[in-house]
Amino acid sequence: MRRIDAIAITLGAFAFGGVTYIVLQIAGVDGQQAGIWTQLLLVVGLLGWVGTYLFRVANKNMTYNQQLKDYEEAVMEKKLESMTPEQLAQLQAEIEQEKRSEATEHSQIDNG
Repeated sequence: MRRIDAIAITLGAFAFGGVTYIVLQIAGVDGQQAGIWTQLLLVVGLLGWVGTYLFRVANKNMTYNQQLKDYEEAVMEKKLESMTPEQLAQLQAEIEQEKRSEATEHSQIDNG
């Protein structure tokens, strides 16, 4: 997130609080109660934002993780592009052998 985005979000939160307070007062709620309800809405919003952040952290859906994954995929694509047909065939044979060995391991575990 860029610095200007953080500033805009902060100003938006302050504006939301002020507008909510004014709307509640216009709706006939006294000043103290309007302040309490405004604070409650802001705190609930903050807790919701923290919850989404923790959810993204738990699922490893953060910007850094996505950039790292994209980089690793690009490196692998570059390596595959630079391989000769013989090297690709050897790699494919190794992958097939690994899949077969994993399948036999899983069948032994299921039968065991």
